[in-house]
Amino acid sequence: MVVIRLARVGSTHKPKYRITVADSRRARSKKFIEIIGHYDPLAKENNITMDMAKAQEWIGKGAQPSDRVKRLMKNYTPAEKTQ
Repeated sequence: MVVIRLARVGSTHKPKYRITVADSRRARSKKFIEIIGHYDPLAKENNITMDMAKAQEWIGKGAQPSDRVKRLMKNYTPAEKTQ
């Protein structure tokens, strides 16, 4: 099954995540199909950048977002709309 999930790329005590589309049988931070965004939990503003069109395309193809990614997608507002 294809999943949309977070892959940690930050250093110790400074987490950053990629929002990736990957095969569910692969390890969390290993081989993935596509990167569709980034998430920085320590940033004060604009901590999520995501290509919602690609996310919806993958969901349309049957990809299942993880619980955390569902919540990020629900709360996501593009940078242009926040100004």
